[in-house]
Amino acid sequence: MKLRRWSGYGRSRRVSRFCSLFSIVLGGAAFLAASERGAFAQSPCERFDPGSTVSEPEDLYSTDGVLSVDFTYQTYQDGTGKTYFCFINSDGAESPTLHVRPGDVLKLKLTNLIPEQPGKVHGMPEMEMARAGEGGCGAASMTASSVNIHYHGTNTPPTCHQDEVIHTLINSGETFQYEVHFPKDEPPGLYWYHPHIHGLTTAAVTGGASGALVVEGIENVNHRVAGLAQRVLVVREEPTLTPPDDESATNLSVNYVQILGPDFLPAKIEMKPEEKQFWRVVNSAAHSILDLQLQYDNILQPIELIALDSVPLGSQDGSGRGKSQRLTHILIPPAGRAEFIVKGPSSDVADARLITEAVTTGPDGDLDPTRTLLSIQTSSAGARSSDITHVPTASGPRPAERFAGLANVTPNRTRKLYFSEDETYFYITVNGQTPKPFSMDDPPSIVTTQGSVEDWTIENRAQENHEFHMHQIHFLALARNGKALPPDEQQFLDTINVPYWRGQGPYPSVTLRMDFRGPDVGDFVYHCHILDHEDGGMMAIIRVLPKTSVSDLKSVKSTAAKKSTQR
Repeated sequence: MKLRRWSGYGRSRRVSRFCSLFSIVLGGAAFLAASERGAFAQSPCERFDPGSTVSEPEDLYSTDGVLSVDFTYQTYQDGTGKTYFCFINSDGAESPTLHVRPGDVLKLKLTNLIPEQPGKVHGMPEMEMARAGEGGCGAASMTASSVNIHYHGTNTPPTCHQDEVIHTLINSGETFQYEVHFPKDEPPGLYWYHPHIHGLTTAAVTGGASGALVVEGIENVNHRVAGLAQRVLVVREEPTLTPPDDESATNLSVNYVQILGPDFLPAKIEMKPEEKQFWRVVNSAAHSILDLQLQYDNILQPIELIALDSVPLGSQDGSGRGKSQRLTHILIPPAGRAEFIVKGPSSDVADARLITEAVTTGPDGDLDPTRTLLSIQTSSAGARSSDITHVPTASGPRPAERFAGLANVTPNRTRKLYFSEDETYFYITVNGQTPKPFSMDDPPSIVTTQGSVEDWTIENRAQENHEFHMHQIHFLALARNGKALPPDEQQFLDTINVPYWRGQGPYPSVTLRMDFRGPDVGDFVYHCHILDHEDGGMMAIIRVLPKTSVSDLKSVKSTAAKKSTQR
């Protein structure tokens, strides 16, 4: 798909303008077609009024090593013209939380109920729908209503019917069977799922098609969470009718309770006075960076951080026992996750809230102002028992350490990559290669071998923030702007914020240790997880060859060298 920026629309949301308009047209056409069939007597994508009390998503648990789920993918346009997308379980629940254990299999059947749309939509910028091509999985050609699912953060195979997103296409009326095998050393923690069709991700994720995925067992890594009441809180963005201008902020929601401007009335949550709870937060927003702070009567409160991006802190140092950090704020980039313990306010506190503080994202960036996400109410009863679950008591052995010893490994190779933009596209480029927008037909930009460990430095040469995300593996954050991070900030992540360039001086950068020692081989992607940017071309393919394929690696390098010479 080619996305041409609209003249006079200078911020990063210039691509969002297309995505918003495209989702309105697609959703409206789908709604009309479905209404003719009588399919949507009520909205399949339920939303809750501002100020409502947060409810937990439905929980689905594996049994005997298998979790079987039957989803439909649907869309709906409300009375104001806003377009929503959603995954609906067979019992009618939207975006349930999927619970598995290391070594389990997720069998997820997905049926796409969005009516077929033509490849070109009247009034939209030029669109070129891709073909799956060689190695395709599902449909042969992409359409404007295609869907697939990415199991974000999981170290599952990038193969057909598992976590393959480059060539997996599920078109209108089609049913596709996923069978995702979680490794036995998958870290216990919080993951999530969402569509990943290149060119359509912004509309789908902003429309609400996302949910949490929990790999169980964190209580056996860090006993501090054992037995605590837990909440899964999915922060999403809300679709808009018109593109935001330079002075407007993105609307958010928490578990589908809307937080809408200009007043941004927060969602409500109930706790017993001074009760400790384990909060598991997914930032599934397409653009917004969250800077979470807990405030009681305007006084910052400590937050006890347990895990980031599904990896418990300290769990990979050889001890197998998790650690915690006491912080007063937690930065969560789009697609990031944070799991932490909070202590509820006393009954004397008049105003208790969880806020996201303003984040400066650069002169070309999005507007992320201060907003209150949750208003915390206290009562002796606390939340209804039906609205909350508890972490199990610690009962099992500590899990295997997936990334053990990575900090002490000498890397096989170092690389430099950089984010950049022009007036047409967004790019992520390996240093020495020519910037180009992503296409599903692209060859890999990087080829490596299973068992390798590499250090990558990611520079941001644009005047807005970008968020580096890696599929299939985690990385260890080593340095920022060339300076080693303090030990307690050298975390295992799958998404990291790279701040904007100020127009002079060195480019901001992060240095990451990439871990290819696991079982995952094949083609997968890395990209910016501000989804406008990914849809606009800021993505590329990496190929991990099996250890026995060194000759294949030489062949790929030779072919790449010939193409470079021909240019």
